[in-house]
Amino acid sequence: MPSTTRLPSASGTQLLEAGHDWDAIRVPRDVGLAALAILGSRCGAVLEDPLSTAGVLYFFMPVGSAETWNVENTRALSTNSSVAIPPIRRTAGPGPRWRICPDEDNWLTDPAALEAAIGDAFENLFSEERAG
Repeated sequence: MPSTTRLPSASGTQLLEAGHDWDAIRVPRDVGLAALAILGSRCGAVLEDPLSTAGVLYFFMPVGSAETWNVENTRALSTNSSVAIPPIRRTAGPGPRWRICPDEDNWLTDPAALEAAIGDAFENLFSEERAG
C-alpha cells in the first residue's frame, strides 16, 4: 500500500504523534511476530519496542484507520498518542528498532489484512497453548 508518509530521521529516536501521517496498532510481541509472518510481503513498516518484558510491535496504517479498529488485545493509536520512532535503519537495540524498515513505498499496512493476520495469529497461539 503506497504512502506519502515522511520518513523518520536518520539521526536519533523521535517521539511522533500518530494521526498525522499514520495511525498505529500496538500488538503484543508474540502475536505481532506471528501476524508479521502471516502478512509477509503485504506488510508495511513494523516497529519493535521492548518497553516491557515481552515487548510490543507497532504496525502503521492509513490515518483514520484507528477510529474503526476494534481488535481484542491490541491498541489503536491516533491523535493524542505518540510512538517513539527510531532512526530509519535501526534494526538492533537498545530501545525501539525496526523489524521492517520504512521506505517511501513500504510504510503502511492494509487494515483489513492486519486484522485478519492478528486474528489468525491469536488463534494459532491459543491453539498451541491448549495443546502444550
